[in-house]
Amino acid sequence: MNRAQLKANAKAQLGGQLFSQQWMMALALCLIHGAVTALAGALGLGIGAVIVVGPLTVSLCGSFLAQTRYAREMQIEDLFAAFKRDFAGSLLLALMQTIFVFLWSLLFVIPGIIKAYSYSQCFYIKADHPDWDWQQCLNESTRIMQGHKMQLFVLDLSFIGWYIVGALLLAVGTLWVVPYHNAAKAQFYEALTNETGAVY
Repeated sequence: MNRAQLKANAKAQLGGQLFSQQWMMALALCLIHGAVTALAGALGLGIGAVIVVGPLTVSLCGSFLAQTRYAREMQIEDLFAAFKRDFAGSLLLALMQTIFVFLWSLLFVIPGIIKAYSYSQCFYIKADHPDWDWQQCLNESTRIMQGHKMQLFVLDLSFIGWYIVGALLLAVGTLWVVPYHNAAKAQFYEALTNETGAVY
């Protein structure tokens, strides 16, 4: 997978310009995702965030995937698709992923990071396979990420400069980087499934 090509594809799917309709809608979904998660966490002492983060993240990943594959326009209601489709399954997936990464992190930071990257595709997989349970999603993510964790790490690393520049612009600029980063990760997943022969 060519990192530059993934980022070019991500930029193209967002309309190629910071204030294009696609980019602004993707920004809106990312902002709502962050705001709802933060608000739920604040109101429920963290329990609320646990309840909503799974379905919201699966929905967000599914929306970016649909845009990646079919150039489908994003809509605000896309962000709540998993609540209707498999709320309990998405909630449990996020919970189990968090628990496992935390337990691996107790061994030292590095094993936790490695495991986080092993499980990094689980929400895209859940969006692709709503009928799969949390264990199937985590196992499949681990399988397809074998030999590819460093590629995703370097892709994530390549956005640090963008985030720094955005932070220098009173942090407002980082808001536009988040949709770009999410689109690039959706492009990564799409390339990964094609390379590993995964079925969506």
